[in-house]
Amino acid sequence: MPTFTGEEALNYDQRIGKLVPGYALLHQITAAQLRVMLGQDATILVVGAGTGREIVELAEQNQGWHFIAQDVSADMLDIADQNFTNLGIRDRVTIHHGKLTDNAFQADAALCLLVMHFVQDNGDKNDLLMQISHNLKPEGRLFLADLMLPGTNFEREAQFQFCHNVLGLTDQGVEKMRRNFVEEFYPISLESLTSLLEKAGFSTPIVYFKALGFSAINTYKRN
Repeated sequence: MPTFTGEEALNYDQRIGKLVPGYALLHQITAAQLRVMLGQDATILVVGAGTGREIVELAEQNQGWHFIAQDVSADMLDIADQNFTNLGIRDRVTIHHGKLTDNAFQADAALCLLVMHFVQDNGDKNDLLMQISHNLKPEGRLFLADLMLPGTNFEREAQFQFCHNVLGLTDQGVEKMRRNFVEEFYPISLESLTSLLEKAGFSTPIVYFKALGFSAINTYKRN
């Protein structure tokens, strides 16, 4: 799994919107579900929190929520820490650098958005889902969005063209994206994801977002 450092960390927020069709909508509809699902004093675990953008947006919507910002990139978390401090929400965020340990937290819900495709399907995906499960309360919700295996033989090419023609990704960016699909990304099918989730103690997932290769599901931790 790559660790975003230096310039990659600094430029992440500017770049990601050009790589994921419907990026803003994904976060908006995830937040909408959290608002009706969680209490005023809920704790949300954000896996792969990066620069903290998701947490900042959620913190603005509910003054009582607390957050756990987990990431393997120290540079990303340094940026997040500064963002939290600048916006006056640092006291509502616990920062966790590195992998999650068993039962370190007891969150009411977890977000794992656009993380899993960086994790190899050699047991590591299962390990990550188990780590999330162990840090959720019983019946705690998981919202997971990820790059999936293509459903058609033209979906990937449509994805590249959309990012270039509509989202403004440069020619160089498209070529890098093509390489990453071969060298750095490990997408799986919805069926395989469902199997991994059930093995980690989650319910059968429900799809709530889909856009050119990316899907988002919600599920909950079974008792």
